[in-house]
Amino acid sequence: MTIRMQPLQKTNLADTAVDAIRAEILGHRWAIGARLPNEAALSAMLGVSRGTVREAVRVLAAQGLLETRQGSGTYLLSRTDAARPLDFARRASLRDRFEARCALDVEAARLAALRHTPATLARLRALLAARGNSADAEDKSAFIARDLAFHQAVVAASGNRALVELFDFFSASITETIAATLGDDVPEPDMAAHVAIVDAIATGDPELADAAVRRFMAPVMAALDRMLNS
Repeated sequence: MTIRMQPLQKTNLADTAVDAIRAEILGHRWAIGARLPNEAALSAMLGVSRGTVREAVRVLAAQGLLETRQGSGTYLLSRTDAARPLDFARRASLRDRFEARCALDVEAARLAALRHTPATLARLRALLAARGNSADAEDKSAFIARDLAFHQAVVAASGNRALVELFDFFSASITETIAATLGDDVPEPDMAAHVAIVDAIATGDPELADAAVRRFMAPVMAALDRMLNS
């Protein structure tokens, strides 16, 4: 099949090449499992260098759309564009992101209450001890990383691989929400609120774990509502 595309004119040719190839993928130009035109052919179709095509293919392979096979070529692996939902999530309001995070954290805590082990609880308490209090943190970035590690461990304690993958997928957005709570407008949940989540998980009661996470998030949600209504 002959494929005709207009030469690319934008300044960032690599990004534009990614967009052009993605559009062809999402437009069902190639079947799943089909081999794409070779590097030279794509270069001619897009009007860019082979190096630019190589970079675009690398990006799309990292996003899970393409697969490169040594000595064989590049194949269409999926039409599920993982980049778009993440971009949409990043454009969502801070309130929307906190609501999504709350939903994820609540279900993770509920499952963790049912599935935790003594080793799980010991790890959660150790991570909390390492996390410390935000007021005492001299290095903001390091504190955010420690806080994120604790919440990642709560999700891992759920034993649900899909939740773990979702948390990893949204980790950039969730990191931004954590950073937002370190300012003056949105309160950072204190150590007691974090400990309450672990204590609730330890009871084995998913309802108590659910309630602990919602109490944890309530002051943040209230602050965001005040900001939106002011």
